[in-house]
This record gives sequence, C-alpha cells and structure tokens, in this order.
Amino acid sequence: MIDARLLRDDPDMIRAAQRRRGAPEEIVDQLVSRDEQRRSSIVAFEALRSEQKKLGALIPRAQGDEKQALLAQTKELSARVKQAEADQGAAAAEFDQLLKQLPNLAAPEAPPGGEDNFVVLDTVGTPRDFAAEGFDPRDHLELGEMLGAIDTERGAKVSGARFYYLTGVGAQLELALTQLAMAKAAEWGFIPMIPPALVKPSAMEGTGFLGQAADDVYYLERDELYLVGTSEVPLAAYHSEEILDAASLPLRYAAFSPCFRREAGSYGKDTRGIFRVHWFDKVEMFVYTTVEESYAEHERILGWERAWLDALELPYRVIDVAAGDLGLSAIRKFDCEAWIPSQGKYREVSSASNCTEFQARRLDTRVRTSDGMTPAATLNGTLCAMTRTIIALLENGQQADGSIRMPAALHPLLGEVLRPRT
Repeated sequence: MIDARLLRDDPDMIRAAQRRRGAPEEIVDQLVSRDEQRRSSIVAFEALRSEQKKLGALIPRAQGDEKQALLAQTKELSARVKQAEADQGAAAAEFDQLLKQLPNLAAPEAPPGGEDNFVVLDTVGTPRDFAAEGFDPRDHLELGEMLGAIDTERGAKVSGARFYYLTGVGAQLELALTQLAMAKAAEWGFIPMIPPALVKPSAMEGTGFLGQAADDVYYLERDELYLVGTSEVPLAAYHSEEILDAASLPLRYAAFSPCFRREAGSYGKDTRGIFRVHWFDKVEMFVYTTVEESYAEHERILGWERAWLDALELPYRVIDVAAGDLGLSAIRKFDCEAWIPSQGKYREVSSASNCTEFQARRLDTRVRTSDGMTPAATLNGTLCAMTRTIIALLENGQQADGSIRMPAALHPLLGEVLRPRT
C-alpha cells in the first residue's frame, strides 16, 4: 500500500496517478475522508482515556458521597471509552481496507492509457522470412507433436482443458532451460531458490494478488492456502515482518517454481497448444533494495532479461507497459515480447516490474538505515516462463522438415538440432 501521509500532503499526486491508469479518482476523496475520521476517532479516544486516568487518580483520595459519585462517573466514562475504542478500531479497519484497494502510484514515465497504449522501446533481431525459405511455418503444437514433445490431448483427458504433458525432448528442453536460466541468474549474483507453491492468505494479499487479480487465483478452502500464480508471492513474503540491514542490500533471489492461474477472463483466447495454460513452470527474479536504488535496479533486471533472450537467439521487442495495464503493485513495467511466427506478432515472454514500497508496507519488510527505519522496495522480473519460451524456440528454430535448430547456449545440454520422431 502507499504511504498514508500522501493523502494529507499531496492527494493531487495520487489523483494524477489514478488518471494515468484510467482508474477512478473518487477513491482518493473517500480515503481522505476516511483518514480524517480515523484520526478524529483517535483524538476522541485519547481524550476520553486521559479523562479516565485523571478521574481514577481522584478516587483514592475521595470519601463518602464524593467517592460514590466519582465511581458512578467512572463507570459511565468507562462505557464511553470502550465505545470510543471500538469506533477507533472500526475507523482504522475501514481506512485500511479501502487503502488496500488503491493501486501503487503509476510512474509519470509510464505511458498513459490502457493495454494498447504501450510504447515500443527497442526491437532486436529480424523475424525470419519463411516464404523466402520456401515453406510455411508450423505452429508450436504441430511441431511439438512431430517431435513427441507436447501432448495436450492426454493433458486434457487427465486434468482438463489448458493442461498438457511435456514428453521426451519437450521435457528435456524445459529442464535444459531451467538449468541454463538458474545458472545465468547465479552468475549475475542471484541466490537460487525453490520456494513453496502454496502460501497463506497474508502472503497473497501482501503482494497484491487478492485485489484485481483475485479471480485468477486458485484457493484451497479446506486448508486456507493459495496456489501461487508466480513465485513473486513467496519471494516477497520471504522477508515479511523482518528488518533488513541496509548494508545487505540489494538482496537478489532467483526461484524456480510451478505457477497456477485460472486464466479468468481469457475464455476463447489462445486455446490452442500451451500458450495460455492453467499451470506452467517459471524462473523468476526478485530483488529487495531501497526506493532510491529501485529505479536503477529495474533497468538492470530488464538488462538481464534481454541478455537471456539474446542468448536464446530470439527476435524480440521491449515495450513500456501503459499505466492502465499495470498490476496493482507496480509503478512501472517493461515487457519483453518474442516474435511468434505462426501468429505473425510479438507476444509477452517476460516482464520486469518496480513495486517500490507497495508490497513491503503490506508485508512489513523494513530497512534499517543510519537515519532510522524505512520500508524496503521490491522488484520482480520473469527470466524464463517455460511454456512460452518453448513456443518461441520451436517456432523460430523450425526447419522445413520439422526439425528445430537450437541456440548455441543450449547445445551442451540438447545438441544442435531436435529432430521429429520417425
């Protein structure tokens, strides 16, 4: 959540951030009003408590009727104090609940508008001209079936729509990507991790995934646990309720984990193959730092994602995501989109988000500096979303006979060419 002091000091800045997102500004007025109620309820409670203490000090020295009157007055005042305390708690709860609905303040640099208002920052590589090579490109599912690498039919039989099996070289390809991605991340200074895929509600709410993304989350009601849609959640909660030493920052973690998503609102979209599925594996980067350093760290995360795509020899572009398409927690996000030949367009394969203090405030992760305590800043970036990366590799590396040329970085793990089954 944001710093509540901004509501009193600069509500217009919050309204401007809401306008960049295309989100309602009325919530700012509601928060200002609730904040005033919350603070006035605190003042009322403290005043009554002070009166109660003064009255309590008089009783031991009183005698007879005076003492009885004071006792009666104390009883009446005690009821008022109890009610004032309840009012204070209710006002605080209402304010906090509403504050959690306010997204992080979209950065002024983020393009205004919605999903289609992104800005292309860079384009790397040239998509292949398959017509000039004399054949039409196959899509990843056809290629995967020829290779014996992808089985969506049995995935649907066993688990339902948008599930799949990776088999043979498909499984080997994911394992190779995992090994290479984790090795690269370690080389860049990230601590490798394998986090839990089930988390408590506090972790899911703390990272902002029970807000606008709540419908996309799987919940195990019997156990009061959530399946994570990204390892960003357990990584953000890893240092919850902790105080970090400023000298230890930045703390960088790279996690491999399964990810589970309902894909709510995507009915009928990308139903063929493994592009949009309910479960996939991913290597995620996560960083704890200070707000002041977060902006430079954001650029570094993007640089590592670009280095990864360069190593995979994929044509891609980098976009600055529009404010209206940001998640609840991010102030700014860069996406890397790989070229998908069968679709004739670029599609997202990774992203890098700066969440500043938003998640750390919710999760109570602070930094001890020479000037005192301050909330940490958190950032996250996808290094390798397995299914979409496999799609991009298969389609961009395909040959006329259905074989797949692998990038040099994967040769030690898979060889130069994946060949169809005979």
